[in-house]
Amino acid sequence: MATKKELFLELAKPDNNGKSRWVEISEFINKYKPLQLGNGGSWCRTHSSLDKKYIVETDKTITSGNSIDRIRLNGYNTNQSFSQNIKKSIKDYYKNKNCVMLGINGNSVNTKVEIDHKDGRKDNDRVSNITTQKLEDFQPLSKDANDVKRQICLKCKETNKRWNAKNLLGNPFEFYYGDENYTQEVGCLGCYQYDPVEYRKTVVVKVGQMAAKEAVDAVFKKLYPEDEK
Repeated sequence: MATKKELFLELAKPDNNGKSRWVEISEFINKYKPLQLGNGGSWCRTHSSLDKKYIVETDKTITSGNSIDRIRLNGYNTNQSFSQNIKKSIKDYYKNKNCVMLGINGNSVNTKVEIDHKDGRKDNDRVSNITTQKLEDFQPLSKDANDVKRQICLKCKETNKRWNAKNLLGNPFEFYYGDENYTQEVGCLGCYQYDPVEYRKTVVVKVGQMAAKEAVDAVFKKLYPEDEK
């Protein structure tokens, strides 16, 4: 069952900048009936999960009284607090693993492995909470690799343009999923920086599929050359 936050986002449809139209409370019917405000609208109050991610604005000027008449989102809440804490079991799992970018796990400052949040935007409440974090939300990176990734993620956040894996010589595809445009629907999924291991695995599959298709086409042309005329 969808949460109230998910229902409102589905109804409001915020854009890539976190801005939405005004949503009238009269729209809270049928599927969206759980959004009816009742006693103050706890799902859109200050410090709610919606408020932590978005700037929530309410309008009380349409009808008399002090009731909320409509609600909109006016961008992302850049003042939100994201906890950097990582569950001990996750840290213990990754601490002896090699950096997924450079394949090292050294003792010097630059080669020592750090536990990296894959999603460099760090705006996911679930990942911020140590009780709901998952192993796959993180990866081992050397300090050097993590510092570089941090800068790449900051630039992506500013421009909404994702990092092109072809910046590394030999990488055959720009992304393993999606394209250069960052969207809320896709997020970081498909970016090499987000998961270089998954990128490599996907490349193996794609190249294998391409090779198989080329081989079949070549054999077919040899067996049935008349079809090429």
